Amino acid sequence: MQHISNKEVGSSSWIKPKTVSIANIVVNLCVLGIFKYYHFFVDNFVAAFASVGIHLQPTTLQIILPVGISFYTFHALSYSIDVYKKRVPATKDIIGFFAFIGFFPLLVAGPIERATHLLPQMFRKRTFDNNLAVDGLRQILWGLFKKMVVADNCASVVNEIFSNHTNYSGSTLVIGMIFFAFQLYCDFSGYSDIAIGVGKLFGFNLLRNFDYPYFATSFAEYWRRNHISMTQWFMDYVYYPLIGDSTKLWYWNFCMIITFLLSGLWHGSGWTFIVWGLYQGVFIVISMNTQKSRKRVEKKYHLKDSRIYAIFRMILTFSIVCVGLIFFRAKSIAQAWSYFGGIFTSSFFSTPHIKDVTLKTLVFTIIFIVMFMTIEWRNREKQHGLQVDNTKSPVVRWALYFALIAIIWAFEGQKEQFIYFQF
Repeated sequence: MQHISNKEVGSSSWIKPKTVSIANIVVNLCVLGIFKYYHFFVDNFVAAFASVGIHLQPTTLQIILPVGISFYTFHALSYSIDVYKKRVPATKDIIGFFAFIGFFPLLVAGPIERATHLLPQMFRKRTFDNNLAVDGLRQILWGLFKKMVVADNCASVVNEIFSNHTNYSGSTLVIGMIFFAFQLYCDFSGYSDIAIGVGKLFGFNLLRNFDYPYFATSFAEYWRRNHISMTQWFMDYVYYPLIGDSTKLWYWNFCMIITFLLSGLWHGSGWTFIVWGLYQGVFIVISMNTQKSRKRVEKKYHLKDSRIYAIFRMILTFSIVCVGLIFFRAKSIAQAWSYFGGIFTSSFFSTPHIKDVTLKTLVFTIIFIVMFMTIEWRNREKQHGLQVDNTKSPVVRWALYFALIAIIWAFEGQKEQFIYFQF
């Protein structure tokens, strides 16, 4: 019998790892595309033909979007790519694999974990770490405060203004825009704090998702601090593969815009999210390409250590973020443009007034925002806003805990679903 070498068998009989990896990526993207984007693309396809007088009768799918599909799909994609790139060995433990894909604290709103980070933790011996668990409970409490007090109280103002924006002055629309920025951040980062805190109770260290982004002094820095797990995912699996070995600045800029355009589409199947993603990409490119010029100006006028200059840059960055979030919140492009148009009128300088929202609600919401920002500013060098030093007086620490619990109990806003549950 003729001898056949192992090399020959491997090259002819076994499917190549690249083929398996590509097939896995295609399957995951197809599942995501069918469940999340089928109707969006079909509706736009039909509308395009209708504009030239051709009326189609498309087949629609009566399906419900699975909760958290974007997050566990990205977990599966990162695992496949990381195994192919040999960043992590393929696991033979199917329970460990599915535990990584569907780890329950992350299932509906992230953070988006990496196989290189979370999967090895699945196979470690579980030991209770008291310090980690206590810090986890603090982070959960901080997340509940951000969500139930700040975000949900902001929601009552935001929902009223955005639903009836044509009836409000420009100054009131600005308030709605700013309140939505805090609602979105506290809603999503609050969930991340709760998820990371729950992970700590079980002995897992999950990826940090927010690093006080509203204290960023440039737009590029904002995205290094905001939704960190998603930003890094798109940079590692979309942006860097796109640029490859290219050294052309214009191509880098183009790839950055494409990357954030896709991240906008990931957030939702609508033109508002696509425009929002494009907006982010354009301003990141502007921020990155003006970095050297800004440093020269800072050096020339000795602005690097100026607090006033730093505050000005924070306010400017926050303002750019707020304007973009109008697209994120609006139901349609038409509503977004109408909202913009309402801001830039003479009523911008009028006294704001919000119907069906009491002055008490508005004042307390502002107080909670100030309280939240003050605590985060004081702890901006720490992992989360309620990470405290155990060496400090236990009376002070417990007084803070009970104060937050009392505020949550007494001032919780209207019960709103987590915003990122829809993604």
